[in-house]
Amino acid sequence: MNRNTIAAKAWVIVCDGAKALFLQNVGTAQSVNLAVVEQMSQPDEAAHDLGSDRPGRAFQSEGSARSAMEETDWHETAEADFLLAVAGRLAALVETGDIQDMILVAPPKALGQLRPALGAGINNVLRAEIAKDYVKLPVADIEKHLAALKAA
Repeated sequence: MNRNTIAAKAWVIVCDGAKALFLQNVGTAQSVNLAVVEQMSQPDEAAHDLGSDRPGRAFQSEGSARSAMEETDWHETAEADFLLAVAGRLAALVETGDIQDMILVAPPKALGQLRPALGAGINNVLRAEIAKDYVKLPVADIEKHLAALKAA
């Protein structure tokens, strides 16, 4: 299978830090027809709803000076947790044999967070990684973009 070929019954996982689409090719490799099998998402909450308090303060090792600690980016933490949940769901689908061929489409940052979470089982079925952000597109547009990559 060439890098961008989507075989019949292959899965295309399109995700970012807030939404994941689990698509399956119900067509053929020549005529790709992606159908949504499953969808995961997380609510886009305000930062004050995600976090707790103001950042803490630390005393210097000498003297009485104090300095503020860096504030936690709660949105980034929530996105990382969501991507771990996506990786867990993928592992479950691979373990049950539902996914035997898979293409992963995600923005570069999300791919970087997903890679360490993907186990050996997932790496055995992973045919390609595409560093693009298609998750907000309709499925028909995702098909068109993937077809354009295949032709390139």
